[in-house]
Amino acid sequence: MEVASEVDFLVVGAGVAGLRAAVELAEHGDVLVVTKEAVAESNTHYAQGGIAVALGGDEDVALHLQDTVGAGDGLVYPPAARVLVAEGPQRVAELIEWGARFDREGGTLLRTREGAHSLPRILHANGDATGAEISRSLAAFARAHKGIQFAEWTTVTGLVTADGSVIGADLIDRDSNSRRVTARAVVLAAGGAGQVYSDTTNPAVATGDGIALAAEAGAELADMEFYQFHPTAFSFSGAPRFLLSEALRGEGAYLRNDRGVRFMERYHPLLELAPRDVVARAITREGMGEHPGEQRVVHLDMRHVKDVNLHERFPGISAFLAKYGLDLAHDLIPVRPAAHYLMGGIRTDLDGRTTLRGLYAAGEAACTGVHGANRLASNSLLEGLVFGARAAHAVLNDELPLVQADAPACASLPLDAGEEEQVEGQIVSLQHSMWAHAGLLREEQGLREGEHALAECEAGLACFIQQGKQSRRLAEARALCGVARAILISALARTESRGAHFRNDFPKRDDTHFQKHSVLRRTSAGMPQVEFEAW
Repeated sequence: MEVASEVDFLVVGAGVAGLRAAVELAEHGDVLVVTKEAVAESNTHYAQGGIAVALGGDEDVALHLQDTVGAGDGLVYPPAARVLVAEGPQRVAELIEWGARFDREGGTLLRTREGAHSLPRILHANGDATGAEISRSLAAFARAHKGIQFAEWTTVTGLVTADGSVIGADLIDRDSNSRRVTARAVVLAAGGAGQVYSDTTNPAVATGDGIALAAEAGAELADMEFYQFHPTAFSFSGAPRFLLSEALRGEGAYLRNDRGVRFMERYHPLLELAPRDVVARAITREGMGEHPGEQRVVHLDMRHVKDVNLHERFPGISAFLAKYGLDLAHDLIPVRPAAHYLMGGIRTDLDGRTTLRGLYAAGEAACTGVHGANRLASNSLLEGLVFGARAAHAVLNDELPLVQADAPACASLPLDAGEEEQVEGQIVSLQHSMWAHAGLLREEQGLREGEHALAECEAGLACFIQQGKQSRRLAEARALCGVARAILISALARTESRGAHFRNDFPKRDDTHFQKHSVLRRTSAGMPQVEFEAW
């Protein structure tokens, strides 16, 4: 289908936040949803555990708020958290009305518990395929709307600005053909950036494109040092870092070190249901050998769980493990942490407005402060629903005009196979550097080494950029460099340990100086600079 050169609303990303925004906007104008692959390919699709929502009335909502604030380690922005938990039930009810099929028993929605939740409030679908069901139902609902057009297998290479406002975006298709689309407003819902690390649960599309595009256009970023590492990714030679849902621990799984001993009692009173940052660091420490580089195996153990049919409750995980000869009910499952979710992102208000007129953001690409320093399990899908809808409402309320761009998109030159290979090499080097120097355990020397490796990566890409060459992978490499720089600068500036950000050289939390959000903005000279602000 031919992509329109003018639309009322341009949405970048087809996960839960982008689709929810598109559905709302389509009642008031034509919408173009741009996604790098097929609509179904997003972080939303791969979310296993479920969606947290307080369906039990005001007391349940208050408890959900309390748990969200508690998990965020002193940095949750309370107004954002209140919006999330209060509006969540309405948004989930809408989703069910639109066709989402959550697991039920006798007509009653089933709920489970995950780490740092005070009670079971997690809805799930098909056992461990909640994200896929939400993605399916939202995509089907959106595709049925005549006002929504999709540009699949299309990459956004830059935002178009005029007089300080965002008025559109430049796109390339899978053959590197370029075009410019203007719009009254652009909503960035392009998801997270797990691919900035060598070990991640995120799909290949999660390269931080929206965050990097916004920063390059001059928008502020916030809390970029807080990257959540999921504690239990499958750790098996030759296997991908497949996510082993937190719901496994919600159903009673233990964590055991290489001696077969449960160890979480030494780290947190909630044991295996402690907040994710605590569990991830505990597994990392238990997996450290006596010598540098030596790794000890940590296992997830469900052999004692007898009151749950594990194959029915976790069909997707069970099928994956079976490919490696493992069974949840009978075997110890090797695990280690992997990059999973970015709490920071494009700074927005509670209605998705960024610091640039005409540019809005929602979902993992955005930062409202709702997650603080550490996201509460299963709040991410809810965030996408709630703030995707709110961003759409803000776009409609702002009633921005359609502004014509002064010039068409610049023609792009495709990279040849050898050049694509060079770009891929730079990405791999950056990913390994970020894992080594800006992962779970950080310190100044390592972060400085990470900056050096980043500079080498940027230098390796510069010649292609200067020649006007373009491809999806080159655009992703540029985005990953932008995200890496934001993480490194922010992590160096926060000389304390809080939530998902842990500094070996500053292991204590410092509320006096750092119970504030880091804001990354450009100086007058164009250089990124971190300032800490209390919201």
